[in-house]
Amino acid sequence: MFYDFDRFAMQRALALAARGLATTQPNPRVGCVIAQRGRVVGEGWHEQPGEAHAEVLALRVAGAQAAGATAYVTLEPCSHHGRTPPCVDALIQARVARVVYAVADPNPLVNGRGDAALRATGITVESGLMEQEATDLNVGFMQRMRTGRPWVRVKLAMSLDGRTALENGLSQWITGEAAREDVHRWRARSSAVMTGVSTVLADDPRLNVRLSEEGGPSEPRPPLRVVLDGALRTPPQARLFSTAGEVLILTAVPADDPRWEPRCAALAAQGARIETLPAAADGLALPGVLERLGELEVNELQVEAGATLAGQLLRQRLTDELLLYVAPKLLGPHARPLVNLPPLQTLEEAPGFALVETQQIGTDVRLRLRAAGS
Repeated sequence: MFYDFDRFAMQRALALAARGLATTQPNPRVGCVIAQRGRVVGEGWHEQPGEAHAEVLALRVAGAQAAGATAYVTLEPCSHHGRTPPCVDALIQARVARVVYAVADPNPLVNGRGDAALRATGITVESGLMEQEATDLNVGFMQRMRTGRPWVRVKLAMSLDGRTALENGLSQWITGEAAREDVHRWRARSSAVMTGVSTVLADDPRLNVRLSEEGGPSEPRPPLRVVLDGALRTPPQARLFSTAGEVLILTAVPADDPRWEPRCAALAAQGARIETLPAAADGLALPGVLERLGELEVNELQVEAGATLAGQLLRQRLTDELLLYVAPKLLGPHARPLVNLPPLQTLEEAPGFALVETQQIGTDVRLRLRAAGS
């Protein structure tokens, strides 16, 4: 049974965990509160990989007051040696009396072992408090641990009539400055930002994170920039290479192809990493792309691409979430469509989404939608 103070303490732990939104990848975002007789005596959150976990930091603050206390943690405490020692050991040594965690850790190295290790020493363990909120905070980590693939978030911007650019290709800017800054906040929390080579050639994006002081940290950790480039058409002078952060180019060109050596040498000279993956009829095999990004420990993948790549991800049911910005403008029937989908014969064939959030961002509206089953 959970009490009002339990809910207060876990809500605080979730708020602490959110401070690591843009810094903990590939680790999960975790917060911890230590409380003694209805009073908070220690707090902590995981800030960066390789640094102390939330439980350890909170226990340091609590000191001797941790004995007999309750520890509220947003994720099941770890029970294995990674970059840091197991958190269950720290909780046991501090002699806490009770541990309440929000959601089980699906990491095969933990996944119930942390819970069992605590119970084995006589510590009272309860779980499931604010489980959904904790899951949403680490939706990419949870997905990667369970499926081997990142959480795929497709960002799109459109007019009221579902158009993304004029017939001549002009699209800057459909949405306002506030919406564009909001996109950078979502980039900052993503492990990687992915686009297609056609977008690189047409728009020459940087795909980095640029935030004002009011919007967040001025120089957050740069996400991995990923370009799907089946034929190695990315120009070495692209603006992708003008900013800090790694650029990964995924191609279908094999290493023994005559195009490989000269084109890869020019891109590598700009700092790009090039990998060959299996091809499909219409480009790279997207399931293989996502599996490779999962191997690279990408938790949340933000896709910012044109109608073709976005349409492929939707058609293949590989999109978990849509981040859709709607501008109060009409572009008309000759403007470019939001996504390219094949002709549908029935409404049942249409990709379906559930609306989970609506928010006004400046003069625009941001919709968050999740695919059925995600």
